[in-house]
Amino acid sequence: MASINLIESFTEFKEAENIDRPTLMKVLEDVFKTLLRKKYGSDENFDVIVNTEKGDLEILRRRTIVNDGEVEDENAQIAYSEAILVEPDYQVGEDLYEEVEIMDFGRRAILAAKQTLSARIGDLKKNILVKKYADKAGEIVTGEVYQVWKKEVLLLDDEGNELILPKSEQIPTDYFKKGENVRAVVKKVEMKNNAPLIILSRTHPSFLAKLLEIEVPEIFDGLIVIKKIVREPGERAKVAVESYDDRIDPVGACVGMKGSRIHGIVRELRNENIDIINYTTNIQLLIQRSLTPARISRMEVDNDNKYASVYLNPDQVSLAIGKKGVNIKLACELTGYEIDVFRDEAQEQSEFDIDLEEFSDEIEEWIIDELKRIGCDTARSVLELTVEELVRRSDLEEETVQDVRRILQEEFDKE
Repeated sequence: MASINLIESFTEFKEAENIDRPTLMKVLEDVFKTLLRKKYGSDENFDVIVNTEKGDLEILRRRTIVNDGEVEDENAQIAYSEAILVEPDYQVGEDLYEEVEIMDFGRRAILAAKQTLSARIGDLKKNILVKKYADKAGEIVTGEVYQVWKKEVLLLDDEGNELILPKSEQIPTDYFKKGENVRAVVKKVEMKNNAPLIILSRTHPSFLAKLLEIEVPEIFDGLIVIKKIVREPGERAKVAVESYDDRIDPVGACVGMKGSRIHGIVRELRNENIDIINYTTNIQLLIQRSLTPARISRMEVDNDNKYASVYLNPDQVSLAIGKKGVNIKLACELTGYEIDVFRDEAQEQSEFDIDLEEFSDEIEEWIIDELKRIGCDTARSVLELTVEELVRRSDLEEETVQDVRRILQEEFDKE
């Protein structure tokens, strides 16, 4: 039997490893049945047999033997006198199978088939790639930097597929060198000019969400849920989290012991400040937490118009607004409320405070530095927090915290 070795004749097969065999066989059958229809007008009495393992293909023509002079359809029937020339033992009514030589189609037809096959396999590979990355939308992928352009970076995945990281999806301080491995999330996948376009992002909130999922097992296991993430890439991010297990402190779990879990994420995001806050349906409390690290004196909330007036001590206003207004902008996005901050002059006059430095003769310097690190730079800011919260947020022992609170409280009790 004559056959054609497809792996040698159609080199595109060598690049089709990712296409499953049934699909490949269907493509081959379609291509050659198209040839048969062009040559014979129909493909109904032809069988295309494909062996994709060996790369062999056979085309068999099936016709029923009829008496001489009774042939009505040459594609479906053959005269008895012609049939016995193939095999003398044939009888009227039997089926005769003959192999169709590929070369019988002619050079032009074979060339056209080759081009069609190449195009079909190319389309299949593109569709497989699009589906693969469409299924990974929102997931983190790693690519190697292949080329850096002004408006985008070209990355290659493990299989050599091209991934695009546009400048608009990069953190402002991102700097990449050729050969460097870069992590990002798949933002969208689309076909452009008949070619797959896979867009990655390092600025999308889902990138931070997936990094947290990797670093915090409780999030991966579903014990802690990320309710909302808002980001100003490279500057600040706010993450509202909620625990489904009363025994788990969601903020502490996300930050980790001495910040062990959050530090790796901060490095990945080019030192982006990340505020982890406890989610609550109490909008006043949520607004208060969203304005971290500022401390609020009081607020007035208009739920109908989703507006809040927040009053703070003068030294807290700049903290609430943040660098370039980033902190208050993110607080508005997180809560869904328009927030305006005001100096609380009445509070300032009625309630004096004392800077922690004033207690340096009674409290060791390293303890004051540790309290400042967590945003407590005055006596009242320390006393406003419970012992448990101070222990959790700082590296101080409970006994040390109690001693500090006692010293500070005694100062106010003298008044």
